[in-house]
Amino acid sequence: MKLVIFGATGSIGSQVVEQALEQGHTVTAFTRNPDKLNIQHPRLNIFTGDVMNQTLVEQAVIGHDVAICVLGSGKKLTGNVRSQGTKNIIQALEKVGVRRFICQSTLGTGDSWGNLNFYWKYIMFGFILRKVFADHQIQEQYVRQSNLDWTIIRPGAFIEGKRTGQYRHGFPSSDHSSSLTISRPDVAEFILKQLTDNTYLGKAASLSY
Repeated sequence: MKLVIFGATGSIGSQVVEQALEQGHTVTAFTRNPDKLNIQHPRLNIFTGDVMNQTLVEQAVIGHDVAICVLGSGKKLTGNVRSQGTKNIIQALEKVGVRRFICQSTLGTGDSWGNLNFYWKYIMFGFILRKVFADHQIQEQYVRQSNLDWTIIRPGAFIEGKRTGQYRHGFPSSDHSSSLTISRPDVAEFILKQLTDNTYLGKAASLSY
């Protein structure tokens, strides 16, 4: 498949790019800083641009089968890069006719709030990462309101680790048995599984060990 990946140089994005190439996909990596992507491959194309620039986003998505959004906020804990960037991607996809959209959010958004423990509810998302969490909530609203064939991925907190393929997904909001953590390579693996599995089409999938 032909994939365009937004947030391609981030900690999740770089894993998605690498694993997608391993699987034989053709990848367009959309990034503001191409020098940060230390991957070279004949099926890898670099598109330099800012996701806040609607015109560039439209140019980037033309001719692709699937768009994957793994936007991060970098070192900033404020701003609306995820939500506004996602909105721009959605509008571009709808305009050019690319229907499949996979968007990474975070565990705790929407009905997955019930999965979180006290620490994540009231210290991290309730205080320290309050604005980041709010941005994710708005991001998901844009995805749900779109006319695309979307899937939302809600991973737990990222930890260092290898790709294991052993993780839990799609658990209900009443579940309190997950670790609320997952490695970046496993997040990327699960994102790419959505390319050939429609289980979570039009749904949000929680993801954790």
